[in-house]
Amino acid sequence: MGFRLEGIFPAALLPLLLTMILFLGPLMQLSMDCPCDLADGLKVVLAPRSWARCLTDMRWLRNQVIAPLTEELVFRACMLPMLAPCTGLGPAVFTCPLFFGVAHFHHIIEQLRFRQSSVGSIFLSAGHLIGPVLCHSFCNYMGFPAVCAALEHPQRRPLLAGYALGVGLFLLLLQPLTDPRLYGSLPLCVLLERTGDSEAPLCS
Repeated sequence: MGFRLEGIFPAALLPLLLTMILFLGPLMQLSMDCPCDLADGLKVVLAPRSWARCLTDMRWLRNQVIAPLTEELVFRACMLPMLAPCTGLGPAVFTCPLFFGVAHFHHIIEQLRFRQSSVGSIFLSAGHLIGPVLCHSFCNYMGFPAVCAALEHPQRRPLLAGYALGVGLFLLLLQPLTDPRLYGSLPLCVLLERTGDSEAPLCS
């Protein structure tokens, strides 16, 4: 189900780094529009008072902790291992976001099927739940990329270049940063071996 210590540090850091690269444009936009400099921003982020305020805010807890943990537990840790032996790895990775989308139909416009598919492949590659949970929490924090606002931004050209660079780097780094060898042995491969599908590319 994705709870293990082997390979936990790369499983936490590499998928989050990959997701932050995808969000390079929105991160640039956030830094351009933020009135404080980097040092002041880090002071706010690292201040215990900020964290205490967040931990007592039920909306923040729901969006950043509870929803990512429970949704990734259901849609990645439980559903993917059940679907993979029946449908194969590829169809399972692309079917889970459909169930996720139906469960979130009330705000389906905000959901990117591509983002959900990439989170599913992160879980399959790493065999850890922590990576998808951190990526989900980061995506909840960032929200849907405001491409329309970027088109009207005073610094439109570097911002759009950041959007394009982020997508390009994400596509370039997706395969190397989700290589299963970075994360240790995969429990899903053991499950697939039991069902006779050990020839899956992920497990070879």
